[in-house]
Amino acid sequence: MRVDVVTLFPELFGAFATTSFVGRAIEQGALALRLRSPREFGLGRHRSVDDTPYGGGCGMVMRVDVLVACLESLDADAPAAPAVAAGRGEDAGPGRAHRVLLTPQGAPFTQAHARRLATLPALALVCGRYEGFDERVRLHVDEEISLGDFVMTGGEVAAMAIIEATVRLLPGVLGNADSVVDESHGEGGLLEYPQYTRPLEFRGARVPDVLSGGNHSKIKAFRDAERLERTRARRPDLLARRGGDPDAGGES
Repeated sequence: MRVDVVTLFPELFGAFATTSFVGRAIEQGALALRLRSPREFGLGRHRSVDDTPYGGGCGMVMRVDVLVACLESLDADAPAAPAVAAGRGEDAGPGRAHRVLLTPQGAPFTQAHARRLATLPALALVCGRYEGFDERVRLHVDEEISLGDFVMTGGEVAAMAIIEATVRLLPGVLGNADSVVDESHGEGGLLEYPQYTRPLEFRGARVPDVLSGGNHSKIKAFRDAERLERTRARRPDLLARRGGDPDAGGES
């Protein structure tokens, strides 16, 4: 998988790209991470990438011509690959990445997004700064994603979160493929069951006896029940998405 990141601060990704399984994915060839600054396509002696907003207002707005030039350069020097469906016909060419604008106005990022993005051959994440993007930038991307209902100074942290959530789902990246089966927000839609390790007892809090008893069917039943109860207590909205609480009685 190829991931391109459009960012004014590529240096922020230095440690991220060499650490943990993201670094291993790059070493193994499962991930090609490319960073490109819009500053390379900035205008004038100062390589300007932003300008004052039409109609007035606070802050500076990132220019559409600069950002699109940066995006198109990534496609131009990308290895030949099947075009990712962009919904705009001729706009999708060899190496064309699926373009994601990182903005607090986007759809909240979920595990379902990560699973879908992990199936793509190429992904481009566009990080904003300043007051935001010229509205016309949205004509040149495929979707908009947000980390949640809050605002950060830039999109770099969001890009790292999306990369990490997506790359760990690529085949062979995690040492044990079963690691993602029962974790929170998996395909079953429930939170993960509680985990324990040594010591068996700590300050009066003891590991449930069933987990140390060796009966795998009882362990599975315990964990399934804990997943449901934890989801019911902490994220009842997830049960609603699955069609309701399976233990809740219907109307008589």
